[in-house]
Amino acid sequence: MFDVPATAEDRRPIRVLDDAEIRALNARYAPLHFEERIRQLYIDFDPAGVLVTSSFAATSAYFLHIISRIRPQQLIHFIDTGYHFAETEAYKQYLIELFDLKVADLRAEDWKHQFTTDEKTWEKDPDFCCSINKVEPLETIKPNYQVWVSSLMRWQTEHRAGLDIFELRRGILKFNPMIDVTREQRDAYISEHALPFHPLVAKGYSSIGCTHCTVAGDGRSGRWLGKPKTECGLHQ
Repeated sequence: MFDVPATAEDRRPIRVLDDAEIRALNARYAPLHFEERIRQLYIDFDPAGVLVTSSFAATSAYFLHIISRIRPQQLIHFIDTGYHFAETEAYKQYLIELFDLKVADLRAEDWKHQFTTDEKTWEKDPDFCCSINKVEPLETIKPNYQVWVSSLMRWQTEHRAGLDIFELRRGILKFNPMIDVTREQRDAYISEHALPFHPLVAKGYSSIGCTHCTVAGDGRSGRWLGKPKTECGLHQ
């Protein structure tokens, strides 16, 4: 097990795995089913050092259902940008109650968020807006964790198509247990377990972010419409 101190008081600098260790993890986890990968993670790593985030977006029930079954006590971090749809907030609360989730919100500093509101930075510089309201809040807690679990899948974007199960990203080990899950496999799981979609899915939204930067559309075509941007920066 890669040890991480259990409390903030006795945390020491977290050791970053080297390239050889990451290659070994990828080789060992590659043959496993995605649920087996997640179970194995909690054996190989101290659970106190595992970071899990969710956007509570279109099909987040899929990922959260799996996590809640395997590690019901896992804390889920939600990045509250201050610009979420009311439907996202309602969906979040519904899934919290449905899966008995433990959720902590992350937010930008008030003055920084207010600056993005006053300046409408999502229009002028959406990368900067995402950096303030999404990336920076997560960066503040990342040093407390050794491995970050995501629900990325290769078919979602060109960037994600090149990702591996484990890789080092901006100082933290990213774990993408579902990276090779197909859209058909995901949808079959959702159907099998009768999982609820985000309310906006029924209105044609396939990928759901902030109100200013999201419209209905297939895949991620409804995100940052008219701009070359396809990622918020969290996973880059």
